Amino acid sequence: MTAATLSAPLAPPRRLGPTAGVRHTLTLAWRSLVQIKHNPMELLDLSIQPVMFVLLFTYVFGGAIAGSPGEYLTFALPGIIVQNAFFATMTTGFGLNNDLTKGVFDRLRSLPIARWAPLAGRILADTVKQAWSVALLVGVGMILGFRLADGVLGLLGAFALLLAFSLAASWISVLVGVLVGEPEKVQIFGFMVIFPLTFTSNAFVPTETMPGWLQAWVEVNPVTILADALRGLLVGGPVAAPVVQSLLWAGVLAAIFAPLAVRGLKRRV
Repeated sequence: MTAATLSAPLAPPRRLGPTAGVRHTLTLAWRSLVQIKHNPMELLDLSIQPVMFVLLFTYVFGGAIAGSPGEYLTFALPGIIVQNAFFATMTTGFGLNNDLTKGVFDRLRSLPIARWAPLAGRILADTVKQAWSVALLVGVGMILGFRLADGVLGLLGAFALLLAFSLAASWISVLVGVLVGEPEKVQIFGFMVIFPLTFTSNAFVPTETMPGWLQAWVEVNPVTILADALRGLLVGGPVAAPVVQSLLWAGVLAAIFAPLAVRGLKRRV
């Protein structure tokens, strides 16, 4: 007689709890940040361009717009910070599309990790890069003569508001990243949308200097609202209304684009 050998049934996969998911997210975020050591140009892109904007706008346009570079720096630096934050959100879509195109995202999802960890890790790493860029801009601005009206508390509030808004706006970049076929197309989208959005705001010039038909759009432009909120927190002025409106805009952007981005990502992978 021969005895039939029965293979033991495979154990069902172990469900991952929220703690494990957070740990996986932090690990993947660290992976994205460590890559800067091997590709320092990524950090230079977040450093050189913002500093160039500060220097050029302050010393080329400052005298013509505000009468002196110092006065214009006080007005324009919050707007430059906002513009840089919007452009920096495009790095999330660019990096995500690059991972999708090269198969890195599929390999990560094949590992025994939380399904949402690869995307969350990417967004978290880009948020850290955002914080670095904002700190650099504020530091350069203070070297040039920019002064904080409300001290450290105002600066921390501006940091928190900007990072929260950037986190919500990054879902737009995620959606673009999962829809287009090449990383370069994410950058093209950024230039086509963000440049007009930021330059038709009061980030660089006061609203009252623009034509009346344009002022109506400028006043509801989310870039204008966020720039006003940062000005109130950093150099003084109205704070409550623009901060609340900025948070409302952030909530609307996240509510619209986050579900669309997650659905697009599920279809892509």
